[in-house]
Amino acid sequence: MTATIGVITFPGTLDDVDALRAVRLAGAEPKQLWHADDDLTGVDAVVVPGGFSYGDYLRSGAIAAQAPMMGAVVEAAKKGMPVLGICNGFQILTEAGLLPGALTRNQHLDFHCVDTYLEIANADTAWTSRFEAGQKILVPAKHGEGRFQADKETVHQLEQEGRVVFRYTDNFNGSANSIAGVTNESGRVVGLMPHPEHAIEVLTGPSTDGLGLFHSAIDAISKIGA
Repeated sequence: MTATIGVITFPGTLDDVDALRAVRLAGAEPKQLWHADDDLTGVDAVVVPGGFSYGDYLRSGAIAAQAPMMGAVVEAAKKGMPVLGICNGFQILTEAGLLPGALTRNQHLDFHCVDTYLEIANADTAWTSRFEAGQKILVPAKHGEGRFQADKETVHQLEQEGRVVFRYTDNFNGSANSIAGVTNESGRVVGLMPHPEHAIEVLTGPSTDGLGLFHSAIDAISKIGA
């Protein structure tokens, strides 16, 4: 059975089509999901993509987190559905309470658009099982509010529990402990600021390393259904 991975579109989303393409190239069936709907029937995993949902009004991701579709995603995540938040999607997952911390303005208030190497800190999540711990992957990053912040106790807990998934090798945005991505307690909900969906073809990206996240999700879905 072919896995079906849904990708949500909000007003202001930019990277939904790219995420759908990544899902298809990885070998899964992509399904576009609309923010105002709340039906996840037939969907095995969800990608919350990047962009500027609702123009980043109030806070990045704050309005999108209240969308009906996100309500359905929260409930599905509680039952074990794999969920990936990319860039603005990561911000939405923190606003929805699925992941800890917050994404704030980059240090020096710069908007960064760079290709960056990430270190895989946890290769045991639903979205990183195709990698090895310590492996470095090359993916684009493009954000102005991607600086991961949390109180010292939360950061310590994330480190102790192995819930830091990706770490910057250059930490250009000043994130606490160079954290680029984290996971929830189950390892099935993952968020990161850089864009794996833009690293799926040599023609259009700096590498094909991003496909590993989507291949990992397909593996996880097959195990859930077994």
